[in-house]
Amino acid sequence: MRRHWPLLPLAATVLFLLAPLPAGDATTSGKVGPADAASLLLVSVCALQALRGRVRVLTPLGVLVLGMPAVGLAVATMTAGDPYAALPGFVRYLQVFVLVPAAVVLLVRDAGEFRIAAGCFVVLALVQGAVGVVQYATHTGASYQGENIRAVGTFGPGDVMGMATVVAYGLVVATAVALVPGLPRRVRRIAGGCALALVLPLVLSFSRGAWIATFGAAALVMALAGIRRALKVLVALTAVGVVLVGGLGVGSEMVAERLTSITQVSSAPDQSVTDRYTMWAAAESMWRERPAVGVGLKGFPANRDGHSSLGLSSGSDTAGAGQAYIRQPLLSPHNMYLLILSEQGLIGLVALAGGWAALLVAGLRRIASGGGMRDCGLVATGLFVWQLTDFLYADIGGPSTVLTGVIIGLAAWWALPSPGDAGSPRGGSSAAGSASGAVSRGRAPGVAARP
Repeated sequence: MRRHWPLLPLAATVLFLLAPLPAGDATTSGKVGPADAASLLLVSVCALQALRGRVRVLTPLGVLVLGMPAVGLAVATMTAGDPYAALPGFVRYLQVFVLVPAAVVLLVRDAGEFRIAAGCFVVLALVQGAVGVVQYATHTGASYQGENIRAVGTFGPGDVMGMATVVAYGLVVATAVALVPGLPRRVRRIAGGCALALVLPLVLSFSRGAWIATFGAAALVMALAGIRRALKVLVALTAVGVVLVGGLGVGSEMVAERLTSITQVSSAPDQSVTDRYTMWAAAESMWRERPAVGVGLKGFPANRDGHSSLGLSSGSDTAGAGQAYIRQPLLSPHNMYLLILSEQGLIGLVALAGGWAALLVAGLRRIASGGGMRDCGLVATGLFVWQLTDFLYADIGGPSTVLTGVIIGLAAWWALPSPGDAGSPRGGSSAAGSASGAVSRGRAPGVAARP
């Protein structure tokens, strides 16, 4: 604990999302929660450790990639029609896309600490997934097609994507760990069991975007791990799906209808699909009006009606899971890239998405080059690809948003290694290797040398 105490705020940032939200307020998901407070503590601890010289060293490329979004955010805030109204958006974006990722990169010192952070995602997913399955079984979830069966965990109907997001994170982490040949067999078996267990709550979330992103991320992780292992996992997942949906009939009709609706874009789409594409068109129209800097942070809701067609509904219906019926307004285009483009223009999109593309390419190149810590690479890349794919169907919002910053930080930790990582005994492929090295140098396994 003495050695890893700087990771406590990071673990709290993830695990504090287990705290239930108050029922009856659909806007609660947009307010500061315990996880956000923990992320503030995380940034503060990082600043303290940096002053003491006990953080990882960033390369010039790392400084550029992690700091570039701040420039785009500052430009979008200053050029907004109402800079004071844009200021809360600036703070939120700075938290999620600059401060939290930088804190994770600087504080996570070795592969062992990376695995601790990744393990927190699995714990969070298992607990939230269990709550979601109970909600479906007892009809105490969010309202879906007239029944209170939608699994939302402790996030409530005001944030129906919350549980699906964290469950998908845990599933991707568990899948990556289960496929790495260098880890102990017992660890891989436990991870495989966790991955299979998380399939059910993900299905019961009825979240099409989470399904698509999980499929894409898991497919990439399996491809990077090897074809033979990938085929084994696919067979196991297919068997679980057949048993749950086909054999036991768990939401079979609703799941089939939800899957079919993914392709119903021009032929009889449901209202949620119509709203999504209408808001996408509105975001594009805002960008064409101000292509360089956009309409300003937090400017999409104010400009939405002036750029939308009559096909856009007034909001989405939310109810169930302890909450009365509330009509929730549509305040974003549900596409992160279009949200950035409409509110921050090309400057903001290049600053944010350009950095993400650089991290993805660097991370994939490091995996392809071989070496140790392969499990860390698969976890970081899988989570990052999931997030980038999900951004095609969703944007930031809700308590789970802070995890986006943690994931970007883990991806940057893997893609942008510190100059001293390669020669450090802590940079080995296993924690056991570090412990044995400590013993050979006359130290107890639990006592690490100070850098």
